[in-house]
Amino acid sequence: MPEQEAAEQHGVPEREIGDFLHRRREQIAQRWADETFFRSVFTVSREEAVDAGRTLVDALAQVAASGRVTDPEAAGFSQVREQLVRMCAARSRAGLTPSEVSRDVAALRPPVVDLLVAELRDAPEQRLRERSNLLTVLMGTLRVVVMEAALSENQALIDRQRMQLMEMATPVIKLWDGIVAVPLIGTLDSARSQVVMETLLESVVEQQAHFAILDITGVPTVDSLVAQHLMKTVAAARLMGAECVVSGIRPAIAQTIVHLGLDLGSVVTRASLADALAYALRKLGADIVPPSSHGAGER
Repeated sequence: MPEQEAAEQHGVPEREIGDFLHRRREQIAQRWADETFFRSVFTVSREEAVDAGRTLVDALAQVAASGRVTDPEAAGFSQVREQLVRMCAARSRAGLTPSEVSRDVAALRPPVVDLLVAELRDAPEQRLRERSNLLTVLMGTLRVVVMEAALSENQALIDRQRMQLMEMATPVIKLWDGIVAVPLIGTLDSARSQVVMETLLESVVEQQAHFAILDITGVPTVDSLVAQHLMKTVAAARLMGAECVVSGIRPAIAQTIVHLGLDLGSVVTRASLADALAYALRKLGADIVPPSSHGAGER
């Protein structure tokens, strides 16, 4: 009999917490709407904050009823995870760190616990303590879910910023009608090499370029993967009807290319960007007159 009674009682506190959250849904949502975690995100209308609070309370009630109050992967949390990610993204854009977001989420617990304590003020002390502890655990799990969302959003933001920096660090310059160039400076890795290829090919199409110059004067060294990316860029530009000229190959890079056994026989190379531009202009039929010759003609 004692075992049967224990089995019947198993999960009762969780269900009571779920019922409590359903009953107090509107009051909790109204109180949360004035907390920083909601108020700073939903700035247009307070009702938006209240509605978001209702959705979150429903999710917590579902988690409690399922008995998985310590599981961040509980089904109830999955329904609000996208909303939490959006809220964390807004907080990240406002410059808040994950620890500050965690502090704001922790501030959601006292209003809920206060309502529970008021509702159970006549209940036995043990029951009140047990339900309060269970609610605290549930809110702690919510905090974990929000932190995971915040960290995920921060990583996504870092990745986006990294990509934007790489794009800004690989500008495509129109040097002449039909001639574009990418002056590369700094370390090249596989990710940046891929960005170089994409931006250069897009520029070839936009500018209807016949020549694309890859100037690597400012690149200290390359590895085998980067060298292969450069070769692929040359081949891709050729397929799009543009001749690719590589300029500014430093001695260390030249040695790497030779050591790797890469065949640059089909690739036009020039010592400097100026030499590469002069080559492209001659191919386009433009006359290049040295400054000294131009001055002599004027005299």
